[in-house]
Amino acid sequence: MTAANSANAIAEPLSALEPLKAARDSRPLRLITCGSVDDGKSTLIGRLLWDTKAVKEDQAVALRRDSTGKQNDLGLPDFALLLDGLQAEREQGITIDVAYRYFSTDKRSFIVADTPGHEQYTRNMATGASTADLAILLIDARMGILEQTRRHATIASLLGIKQFVLAINKIDLTNYDRAGFEKISHDFKEFALSLGVKQITTIPMSALKGENVVYSGQAAMPWYTGPTLVEALELATVRSAQAVGFRLSVQRVSRPGESFRGYQGTVAGGSVKPGDSVMILPSGMVANVSKIVTFDLIRNAAVAGDAITLVLDRQVDVSRGDMIVAIDSQPQVGLSFDAHLVALQPEGIEAGKRYWLKSGSRRQRVQVNPVSQLELKTGDWNPARALPMNAIGKVHLVFDEAAIFDPYDQNRSSGSFILIDPDTNNTVAGGMVTGKRSEISGIHTEDGRVILSLPADLADKIMASELFAARRDEADVRRMTAAQAAELWKNAASDI
Repeated sequence: MTAANSANAIAEPLSALEPLKAARDSRPLRLITCGSVDDGKSTLIGRLLWDTKAVKEDQAVALRRDSTGKQNDLGLPDFALLLDGLQAEREQGITIDVAYRYFSTDKRSFIVADTPGHEQYTRNMATGASTADLAILLIDARMGILEQTRRHATIASLLGIKQFVLAINKIDLTNYDRAGFEKISHDFKEFALSLGVKQITTIPMSALKGENVVYSGQAAMPWYTGPTLVEALELATVRSAQAVGFRLSVQRVSRPGESFRGYQGTVAGGSVKPGDSVMILPSGMVANVSKIVTFDLIRNAAVAGDAITLVLDRQVDVSRGDMIVAIDSQPQVGLSFDAHLVALQPEGIEAGKRYWLKSGSRRQRVQVNPVSQLELKTGDWNPARALPMNAIGKVHLVFDEAAIFDPYDQNRSSGSFILIDPDTNNTVAGGMVTGKRSEISGIHTEDGRVILSLPADLADKIMASELFAARRDEADVRRMTAAQAAELWKNAASDI
């Protein structure tokens, strides 16, 4: 492969976005920097802010003052100080908390979150990734892909980020080694395939020198003809509104007088207008939208992100934590769901322990049963009974009362949650719902007898057991298909 062909192959994901130049979304692009310790995340964003003229004069003066004795060999200020605002961050030269900054180019505006690289601050990285459209994953050209690189890439993908810029930083410290750059690029793309991530733009850069950040580094790297970081960001896409119907998690019931009753919250998906039919979950009551009110006017419609007060055409029982949804596109309601978790506290997640689960304005009790844990080095999911701090795992959630979720890949707001330890009130995990569990049985009563309905294969195993033989006259076993059992359970759950 020639140098030109290799560089073009690396930049290939962006070429497919060329038609978007003319119809670029006016909304800001939200992005994060992530990766392992000392890969240069804060320096990169500081350089990005500096070269895009996003640093005000008083900030520049303070930066030069604070950089006294910390200048590098080029005589440049310590750009990381633009992001590291905590005293502990400046003393230790590390990033601890998430820092948000704003900058813009002639073509679009950006909101960037600088996230910590240390493993103990993984929870902060997950916080920054939860609202991002794109991840800049930094790798030290000398060190290659590390475990924390894999951890951050995995968390970003689980949180729905599908656009990655692989920034292979400190390339100047390898004498601009093209072979090393291409090997890291190849290895990461192999790993990314296991995450389902295909849109990757790989850029060799020196954040310290500003090469391929805002300005081209082709003088030092003539073999690379792809985009600079800013060019890649300008061509990225903002996550579109998820393909679900209207969702409003009720935060407050507004009753300023006897003549007005409205339900307040932020639209978490879809759109709504007066006259639309909606359903209140989990009760299942139906009503029509009478009007949509905001702080200063009555609206003709509302879309995702709007904070509104919804007025219905009839008196219905709605309280905080309920969800108002489109009648023709409803979320899943049930007592059991599957999810991915990221454990955030030293105590980790205990098998079978009961936690508080908070999603939107709804809080309810849940039992968490870990199923497997991701082995970052191999990409395998290994069986697990508990999840230690920073582990990424698959779990079963079992609720005391009906829960309401969309799959996370369809709606970030109604598909995500946090777990709270009832003993300490600490947030111990963040999670993403992957789907509703299919229950294997249904239980109901008939003429005073308890009827247990089971799939045929399970019913046969139970009937052949010694325990069942001893109590045969006390039970009825009805054979049914797994699909029939799942439908029976769905109907039972909807009556709760």
